[in-house]
Amino acid sequence: MNTDIPRLLEPALLASILESTLDSIQNNDNLIIVDLCSEALYRQKHVPGAVHLQAGALMAGTAPYPGKLPSIEQLQTIIRYLGIKADSHVVIYDDEGGGWAGRFAWTLDLLGYPHWSYLNGGIIAWIKEGFVTESLTNQPIASETLARIANPAVLMSADQIASQLNKSDFAVWDARSPGEYSGEMVRSARGGHIPGAINIEWTSLMDQQRNLRIRSDAEQILGRAGLSRDKQVTTHCQSHHRSGFTYMVARILGYDNISAYDGSWAEWGNLDDMPVERGYQPD
Repeated sequence: MNTDIPRLLEPALLASILESTLDSIQNNDNLIIVDLCSEALYRQKHVPGAVHLQAGALMAGTAPYPGKLPSIEQLQTIIRYLGIKADSHVVIYDDEGGGWAGRFAWTLDLLGYPHWSYLNGGIIAWIKEGFVTESLTNQPIASETLARIANPAVLMSADQIASQLNKSDFAVWDARSPGEYSGEMVRSARGGHIPGAINIEWTSLMDQQRNLRIRSDAEQILGRAGLSRDKQVTTHCQSHHRSGFTYMVARILGYDNISAYDGSWAEWGNLDDMPVERGYQPD
């Protein structure tokens, strides 16, 4: 791991790292830059040296809960394709403020590859602030890495959540819109939210004035809402895409007990034996 690369990586610092790299990124197998943008955008412009990963590969994509974790074989295919090894430092970004990048950060944590950094603001900040891009398609150098679930604590199931709902040191962070949270917008058999869940919609932590960077007061927002660092927090949305971002924000802020519920509301809202509350979150 390159200990000089912070977890939250500003575009200017990444640009200076790339400028100072003697060999090309493709010849430096310790640093891997992964682009999770749309394929069309990647073909037009991306961070120099970045390799592209189809974001959908991070999900099982099968009914009835497409956002669930893929098979370990599918995950191994991704890790090997990207050339990730135990000592790799992975820089991740996307074109939407961090949802897909966060989903990949969570996947890396789950598989035991904690050495990752998020390019703050993603390709939006990189392009708008005039950093150099390229259109060349970069082919990663494959590895023979064996993937396994090395850190199961970051993955939560419906049963695990249900068993902890009455614990004062446990909190559910619902990253969906207020309409989904309240039950006004129904996207599963039932609408509403997990009892006691705290609703902080994912984009509310993106700074629209600073090219979708993570807000500098994100930790204060979480603390005021009741998602303090001393709690065990699990986050979800509809398919653990938006909550990829909220998981990543918590990790960047140093939350040691953050996990994610990959079944998310697509699963919980269709399970008749799981409790559901309706209504907006009180101010």
